[in-house]
Amino acid sequence: MELKNYSSSTADFILLGISSNPQMQKPLFAVFLVMYLVTLVGNGLIILAIHSDSRLHTPMYFFLSNLSFMDICFTTVIVPKMLVNLLSETKSISYVGCLVQMYFFMAFANTDSYLLASMAIDRLVAICNPFHYDVVMSPRRCLLLLLGSCTISHLHSLLRVLLMSRLSFCASHIIKHFFCDTQPVLKLSCSDTSSSQMVVMTETLAVIATPFLCILFSYLRIIITVLKIPSVAGKWKAFSTCGSHLTVVVFFYGSVIYVYFRPLSMYSVVKDRVATVVYTIVTPMLNPFIYSLRNKDMKRGLRKLRDKIHS
Repeated sequence: MELKNYSSSTADFILLGISSNPQMQKPLFAVFLVMYLVTLVGNGLIILAIHSDSRLHTPMYFFLSNLSFMDICFTTVIVPKMLVNLLSETKSISYVGCLVQMYFFMAFANTDSYLLASMAIDRLVAICNPFHYDVVMSPRRCLLLLLGSCTISHLHSLLRVLLMSRLSFCASHIIKHFFCDTQPVLKLSCSDTSSSQMVVMTETLAVIATPFLCILFSYLRIIITVLKIPSVAGKWKAFSTCGSHLTVVVFFYGSVIYVYFRPLSMYSVVKDRVATVVYTIVTPMLNPFIYSLRNKDMKRGLRKLRDKIHS
């Protein structure tokens, strides 16, 4: 990949990070280091608990363990580099490094969204068609859903990175963000980005909207089915199995839609940084708590894992 018309002798981008205030660098480093470690430990425990307890070897927990793994990968693509830059004077990232980070960020983020859609399908079948649950959500179909999620996500990332690699960068090489995301990098290009923006918006709409609409349709069907249950206790029991998943969906898609489904002219540096922190760092950190605090099966699995470690 050749960097065209690039005036910097180092051919590097500069990541401004969360804040340009020098006094905030070390406090931010401490905060995000703790959040990253909590993400690693929390999601790691979820994976170990699910794999160590045979009673959690069900489609829902199969998808949850893979979601936790993707969350670890997702944050690892961004946070370590961000932590290094918080303590560094240069805050640089190479052109190739920027594209690599962009590729894996989008691949893992999109896989996350497709796994959330797969979990919504699982809840739909469990509540609306419980007698055929074992047939519909067979291990083979769950594996195909996982492989399909990964394949679509990586193809999407490849297309986006190839599109970005064709752009020219002239004078400015300062990315007003804490990682290489599409909109901040597009802002730097001296090429005509109108066609690139159109492709990015259309393709992002197709890739992100598909799982989102799948989740929306699944929950509409679930609500219709649950409302037909005569007892209040039965309705509450059915809805309670979806609460954790729905909470994660709102956090994840709320911030993603805010960041990506706007034209480049409406791009706001500060607001986008905050929204991006929510779905790249906060949501992966909270997922283990959301899925375990009110989930008796996960609590039992975590206790079993603790007993195994102690013994």
